[in-house]
Amino acid sequence: MIRIDSHHHFWNYSKAQYGWISDSMQVLQRSFAPIDLKPEIDAVHIDGVVSVQARQSLEETDFLIQHAKANPWIRGVVGWIPLADSNVGSVLDRLRGEPLLKGVRHVVQDETDERFLDRDDFNAGIRSLRSRDLAYDILIFGRQLPMTLRFVDRHPEQLFILDHIAKPVIASAKWDSDWEQGFRELAKRPNVMCKFSALVTEVRDPSWDIALLGPYWNTALEAFGADRLMFGSDWPVCLLRSTYADWAAAVNVYASELSPSEQAKFWGGNATRAYKLDV
Repeated sequence: MIRIDSHHHFWNYSKAQYGWISDSMQVLQRSFAPIDLKPEIDAVHIDGVVSVQARQSLEETDFLIQHAKANPWIRGVVGWIPLADSNVGSVLDRLRGEPLLKGVRHVVQDETDERFLDRDDFNAGIRSLRSRDLAYDILIFGRQLPMTLRFVDRHPEQLFILDHIAKPVIASAKWDSDWEQGFRELAKRPNVMCKFSALVTEVRDPSWDIALLGPYWNTALEAFGADRLMFGSDWPVCLLRSTYADWAAAVNVYASELSPSEQAKFWGGNATRAYKLDV
């Protein structure tokens, strides 16, 4: 069984480039490179990873591709391109010769416009991905699910991969019912897959445990099924609340209820299929 971490990041840290890393996130205020990640994945028997953009620049895409070329266990890259620009086609044509580029992402969660995904220019860029056989990663908060539903319905032939189960507000005192309603509705779209990743950083309680996050696993599995759900670590961001090994161990507990064939899909098969990875 191939085991793939479908979601992690690298960066050469600087405050100017990564302004979202506040002083309360000191554990993230340093550089993270392949030499840092490899021991983490080896310890939990992860065979390969997909590197995802953390900056909105073409430099970021090239940076990740170069890491992937130098490290065969980095099986693919989800980069950034200027999807809303009129020259997006020429940018994609330049990148067509980079087989390690498997998808693209925009940090929609930081957009203040609650109709950002309705923009015609952005949707024109999304249409250009289909002919290049690239997936699109959806990064949103749960409150942005309504516009995401409209967005996905405009592109029934495009493969979408929802990051971090759409970031529900996780607290023991209250279930995020608005998130659940939108999440389950989005899962009805067969062209959307989902990453079970980054939950620990959405926890509002002082601590988290397997019992707290279990209902979110159950909801994700019920909504997307074993054929469209995949493992992701969100390393190094997960270090704000968990080690890599502790998150992988928690997910192992949840996934142990799956059949052997379903586990193979969740741990690697679905990511391999979605991103067309060479494994």
